[in-house]
Amino acid sequence: MNWINHYLAATYEDGARGPHKYDCFGVVREVLHERFGWPLMPEFGSLRHSDPKSMTLAHRETVSSMRICEPADGVLACVFRGVLMIHVACVISMDSGLFVLEINPKQGARLSRVSDFERTHLRVVYYDGR
Repeated sequence: MNWINHYLAATYEDGARGPHKYDCFGVVREVLHERFGWPLMPEFGSLRHSDPKSMTLAHRETVSSMRICEPADGVLACVFRGVLMIHVACVISMDSGLFVLEINPKQGARLSRVSDFERTHLRVVYYDGR
């Protein structure tokens, strides 16, 4: 899984879609498409971490044809605060279990166990778009 090191070395930048700087949607969009065969999601170039209303509208548009599922390799993890979607990440299976790959402005890029990710967020909903 050497490919994951590319994302763990990335720098967070709001609105960035790669290849060296990403925001949370940029990482998810690229990883789910390139590594898990999802259709390429829209770029949503104006999407910003600081605008949860726009993130929520983009979420509704993006997941309309997806199914809600349990955490599994190659699924989307959407974090909600109330009705607003505030963060996205993706689930990766590794030898030692399921992890969430994410990037955010405070902690940068990281891997967390699914259980740890869920403990730090009020509500996480998983989607499969394959």
